[in-house]
Amino acid sequence: MSWGTELWDQFDNLEKHTQWGIDILEKYIKFVKERTEIELSYAKQLRNLAKKYQPKKNSKEEEEYRYTACKAFLSTLNEMNDYAGQHEVISENMTSNITVELARYVQELKQERKSYFHDGRKAQQHIEICWKQLESSKRRFERDCKEADRAQQYFEKMDADINVTKADVEKARQQAQVRHQMAEDSKADYSSILQKFNHEQHEYYHTHIPNIFQKIQEMEERRIVRIGESMKTYAEVDRQVIPIIGKCLDEIVKAAESIDQKNDSQLVIEAYKSGFEPPGDIEFEDYTQPMKRTVSDNSLSNSREGKSELKFGGKSKGKLWPFIKKNKLMSLLTSPHQPPPPPPASASPSAVPNGPQSPKQQKEPLSHRFNEFMTSKPKMHCFRSLKRGGATPEDFSNLPPEQRRKKLQQKVDELNKEIQKEMDQRDAITKMKDVYLKNPQMGDPASLDHKLAEVSQNIEKLRLEAQKFEAWLAEVEGRLPARSEQGRRQSGMFDAQNPATVNSCAQDRESSPDGSYTEEQSQEGEVKVLATDFDDEFDEEEPLPAIGTCKALYTFEGQNEGTVSVVEGETLYVIEEDKGDGWTRIRRNEDEEGYVPTSYVEVYLDKNAKDS
Repeated sequence: MSWGTELWDQFDNLEKHTQWGIDILEKYIKFVKERTEIELSYAKQLRNLAKKYQPKKNSKEEEEYRYTACKAFLSTLNEMNDYAGQHEVISENMTSNITVELARYVQELKQERKSYFHDGRKAQQHIEICWKQLESSKRRFERDCKEADRAQQYFEKMDADINVTKADVEKARQQAQVRHQMAEDSKADYSSILQKFNHEQHEYYHTHIPNIFQKIQEMEERRIVRIGESMKTYAEVDRQVIPIIGKCLDEIVKAAESIDQKNDSQLVIEAYKSGFEPPGDIEFEDYTQPMKRTVSDNSLSNSREGKSELKFGGKSKGKLWPFIKKNKLMSLLTSPHQPPPPPPASASPSAVPNGPQSPKQQKEPLSHRFNEFMTSKPKMHCFRSLKRGGATPEDFSNLPPEQRRKKLQQKVDELNKEIQKEMDQRDAITKMKDVYLKNPQMGDPASLDHKLAEVSQNIEKLRLEAQKFEAWLAEVEGRLPARSEQGRRQSGMFDAQNPATVNSCAQDRESSPDGSYTEEQSQEGEVKVLATDFDDEFDEEEPLPAIGTCKALYTFEGQNEGTVSVVEGETLYVIEEDKGDGWTRIRRNEDEEGYVPTSYVEVYLDKNAKDS
């Protein structure tokens, strides 16, 4: 069906319809444009979301991404970035393939439509002019016919009148002939114009208008086809990224399937394993015996009882102690492995229950004390290191053995990488120097000597540093297996200390509770021996002399290794004064000695004994 034949008289309606078609096309362009904006906004939000949950550099979060679950989450974040990129591709392709192309096509369509309707109006105006000419010639012919008829009637009247002169009759006759001739001329003109108009009108309705309307119809059909193709492109743009989006989703699934719960569990072990062995059994405390015991159940000073088992008090937060039967060994090892009860002006979570403020307070349940022991953190080698600051020691001796080994291994690996980097730089400088030697015009070889010496010096420094850490690492690795052979030879006094503190602690153990024996102190040669070696070494040592007396201000139950129970008002001998860690060493009789909190006793030193 052709618009030219069917709609020959619907010029105005066709003009409105084609304008509506262009409006529809522009509406579709606007729709696609808004879709591209949504895609861009969505992609931006996805990228921001992925960035928000990315691990921050040089933070604790980076360590968390050792676990497979966290690695899978990181892979998901990376895939979401790619996923967002595909939405950006959708926006870009829709913009270039649909929005831009259709916008250009709309401009061409408007120009084409304008041209066709301009031609239609032109043809319309031409036929209207022809019609006006026809109407004019018709009216002129009608007027001339009437004038000729009136002139003929006038002539006949004059001719019949006997009173009219012959001249007047002749004049009337001539006038009638002139009018008749004019009427004939008008008739001929009208006939010619009518014939011409009929031809023009035929051309207009059967040739010009059908051609114009056919072109408009073709234009409109092309517009419809174009919008359909754009809709297909709209779908194809989306479809093209589906495989890539599918790959992103497949990678997320793959990352999820790569999660290894066993591996993550092993990483937790590696991250938090201390290297210590679990504590032994708690010894039964018989409260049916007199409260004022001859020897504290938990004191390590009972060397002559021959006890070799390991003990720890109800509120002890430390590790187990080696128990050896020699008196002098006790003087080295029996300092309490937890801070003393606080004086009335201070508070401490490790204070014994019967502190100065509430001397009669009952003991806490055994289960609570055991839980407190299990959740306790390692303590320091010696109390004096508290005063020297909490800086992390270079050899990581503040860490448990297993964690220390890991840190040392990590440090050794880092130093080896730095050494390799410096060596590569040295090789490069050496090659450059050789090039300069062969081609002096390229540079002065002597100018590289200073740099080469500097790099060599750096390598030597790094090697010395690496050897130091390798020695510490070898020492730790050599000692870790020995734990199973030595049983429970360990202590809770495990926290930050400077490397130099180890020697000072080892040297001060004879005269201070600072010298609590710990596994870490076996770094020093003089204490790196098995427990049985102490028996022979300290067999002949004499007990320390008394340097004064003290009076117990409060009752203190010695529940920790190296402590002695005292009763309020009791007088005892002082054999070692407080070294600043809050403990005073006292003796009740020849076999019973140990530590009590300094804040629990009033000390009277013998000046002469102290000076001597």
